[in-house]
Formats: sequence, structure tokens, C-alpha cells
Amino acid sequence: MQPQVIVIGAGPGGLAAAMLLARAGARVTVLERQGVVGGRSAALRIDGFRFDVGPTFFLYPTVLESIFETCGFDLHAEADFKRLDPLYDLVFEGDGPMRVHADVRRTMREIARFSPGDAARLPALLAKNRAKLEAFKPVLERPFNGVADFLHPAVIASLRHLKPWKSVDGDLAEHFADPRIRLAFSFQSKYLGMSPYRCPSLFTILSFLEHEYGVFHPIGGCGGLMETMADVARRMGVLIRTNEEVEEILFDGRRATGVRTKAGRLAADSLVINADFAHAMRRLVPDRLRRRWSDAKIETKKYSCSTFMLYLGLKGTVDLGHHTILLSRDYAKNLREIEDGILPEEPSLYVQNACVTDPGQAPPGHSTLYVLVPVPHTGPAFDWTEEAPRYRRLVLERLRLLGLHDLEGRIVVERRFTPADWRDGMQIHKGATFNLAHNLGQMLHFRPRNRFEELDGVYLVGGGTHPGSGLPVIFEGARITTRLLAKDLGLGLPAGMGLGQGIGRMAAPMAEAGR
Repeated sequence: MQPQVIVIGAGPGGLAAAMLLARAGARVTVLERQGVVGGRSAALRIDGFRFDVGPTFFLYPTVLESIFETCGFDLHAEADFKRLDPLYDLVFEGDGPMRVHADVRRTMREIARFSPGDAARLPALLAKNRAKLEAFKPVLERPFNGVADFLHPAVIASLRHLKPWKSVDGDLAEHFADPRIRLAFSFQSKYLGMSPYRCPSLFTILSFLEHEYGVFHPIGGCGGLMETMADVARRMGVLIRTNEEVEEILFDGRRATGVRTKAGRLAADSLVINADFAHAMRRLVPDRLRRRWSDAKIETKKYSCSTFMLYLGLKGTVDLGHHTILLSRDYAKNLREIEDGILPEEPSLYVQNACVTDPGQAPPGHSTLYVLVPVPHTGPAFDWTEEAPRYRRLVLERLRLLGLHDLEGRIVVERRFTPADWRDGMQIHKGATFNLAHNLGQMLHFRPRNRFEELDGVYLVGGGTHPGSGLPVIFEGARITTRLLAKDLGLGLPAGMGLGQGIGRMAAPMAEAGR
């Protein structure tokens, strides 16, 4: 008899796990609270305009290619990826723009406009991070259930790259003297909701991945990619039930036996939790069943920043590239304010102008503009009901620095997300958009484990578990989790689900430009 697995949440990790578990032979039901799939990666549709709710780009599709291949599908026959060039435009407030190209040589020429001496050091940085990623692949592909997992020879070999005494910015200082150039290769720590002055030096690999493997836009957006995954999962026999919130996990002692929704009780041999970890634990699992991750201990953990979002549907076109990042005049101060719970008055921000690449995201003659501003999570006592209108005006004023002077009169549709909306509407603990922080005390076996250590029959996927946040890393986490679960249920592992066949398959870059 096929074992029954319930997946709570249809985010990217939940959808990937559902596909892989179905391929391994389980009967899989996905229960999603919202009316659409994707979670933080869902699509937002308003009057013919389409926005990504969260992630707006895709790095190294190799991991997802492997998952589709394992399940008997070709990712590129199901979804269309457009490789971007330039990767993005950086605007240093007060110092002007720098265009970051897919061709490393052209990027070096851009660097030389700001700091001639630093331009020649870029190839050495890329080579260093190429070796770092190669050494760290085993860490990204393996479960970490305790200190003993560090004894694996490949893991031991990778630890020298961690350099816990250095931050991303500190590591980059070995290569670049100009702080603006360091910032061009370290702002990516914001993908984890962290400061480059605090983020562990390991994460210099984030900018490396962009330069080595490219930055991609899935046509239809990342939300469209989630819908494609859901469609493939359904074709594999997965039952996806939207608008069905799990209200309780059922237990027999410490073993999960199923869930209760408004529709009734569903039994399961195993559960996969893809909901926000801190929120789901506090809401679905009695505190008495949790020691390491009790409510009190969850409150002591460090969480990422949050974001203030504007989703704008506009008349006409926008004179910006696909991705633009405005880096505030005093970026370090900006980040300190966020860490201290202070709302920045001169914030940095990110803008996606998707229609320059994917015009189908808006009705004819219109454009979409996605604006993300890092802000403190809801730990501080902000009343966003009062703060949001004022902060919207401030953000629109900051957009003038990018040449966008006439937005107000062109807005056709608008939606705002504040940290309170992430917390209450999306059910994310503290509205911390990027999950638990990725400091060294909350990584590897210190992070919630893929086979959840506190309960029997409960497994985790998503940015809140090992190996961490970011779509490809979440997909690799889903592979780790489903390997463990399939083994525990006595299911066969299909080809492609073993170690060394996900991130580790990235043996060569997708293009050799700039080598």
C-alpha cells in the first residue's frame, strides 16, 4: 500500500518535495492556505497586471532542472527562462550608476570608472569563489543532524572556507579597496535579509553565482514558475488543495498522524511542513512537544529584516533596466538603522521593471513596477497602519533619484505590503521576509533540521531549514528532505535523488563569457 504524505504549504520547497515524493512512490496531498500556489513566491494579479509577490529572478536553474529530470520532465520544455544582460544596474547615491554585465570584462571596465586598481582584481575574486563553491557543495547537499555530520571528509575540507571571523565585506576587502566596489559584490547578502558587514564570509558565493551562472527571468515571473511546478505535480498524481488551511497537526505521543482542516481530518504516514517555520511551530505544534524549539526559544532567535513593498501598475513604459538597485549614500548607516529597529529615512531600494523583458506582465501600453525597501521586522513597535502612507510618499520621492519623476499620475493599480502584512497576511513570524537569519549560530545543525528533530514523522522544507533561503537552495533542501523521508518510509530513491546530483552538478558554468 502506498504511504500517504501530506505537505503543508505549496511554496517552492513544498511543490518540489511533492514532485519528488510522488516520483518515489508516495501518495501526496498538498494543503495550501491561500487560493494560489507559490507562498512567498506566488503571483499577484490585479486587473490584468501580474507581479511576483517575492523573488523576482532565478539563479542557476541546474538544481530545478535536476528535479524535473528526476520526475521525468524537461524544465525548459515546461518553462521559458530569459538570461539577462545586463544583470542589473547599481546606482550609488551621489556617485552615479554602474552597470553590471554578464560579460566579466565589460564589468571590469565599469569597475575601472570608479576604482581602476580594483578592476584587475575581479578575476582573482571569481577564481577564489569558484573554489569556495566547489568545496562547499557537500554542505549544501547533505543533511546536518548533529556535530557528527561535520566528520564527513568532504565537509571537513569545506570548513576552512567558512572563516567565521570574517564578514562578506571583510572578505571582499582582501580584493577591493573601494567600498563602493565591495558593495557591488556584497549587497546580495540582502537576498538573505542580512547586512554584508555581519553576514558570514561564506556568502561571497552569492555574487559569484550571478557572474558565473547568470541571472534569469522566468517568462511569466517566478509566480508563473510555481504554477508550472504545481501543474507538473498534478500530472504526477499529486492532489493540491488550495484554500484549505491546516488548523492542527494530530499526534499520537510525539508521532504526527495527520492533520485537521475545516474539511475534516486527514491521516498521514508522514508530514512535510513548508509553512514559515517559526509561525507554524507556534501555531500547529503544542509547546509541550518542543524543547529545542519551544516558543520561548523561538523568540530568542535572530530573524531577517522585513520589506516594505509597492506593486505598481503604470500607464506607458518605464525608462529603467530589468533590475535596478539604489544604494543609499550611507549604506552602512541604513543597515544599522534596520538592525536597531529604526525605519530608514534615506533607504536603499530595489526596483524590477519586468515588462522590459516580459511585456505580458501588463496590459498593452502599460508596465509593472515592483519596489522593495528593506525595513525592520515587526519586533519594533511600528504602527504600519499609520506609517504606510507616509513611507509610500518617501519611497516615491526616492524613486526620483532613478529618474522616475512622474509616477504618481501614471499609477493605474497599486498594492502595498508592509511588515505587518507579511506577518498577518502571509503568516510569517515577525514579518521577517527572509526567515531565520543566516548567522553561524543558525546554520547547518543549528538550523531546524530537514528531518525535524523534535517529532516523529515530521519533515521540513523551505528557507527556515537547512541549507537556507534562496530558491535554488530551497530546492536543494527539498531534495535533502525527500531523500530522508523516502528512506524512512522504505520508498525507492529514483535516479537523480542521490547525493552529488543537485548543486553538485554545476561542474561548468552555463556560459564561458568573461573567463
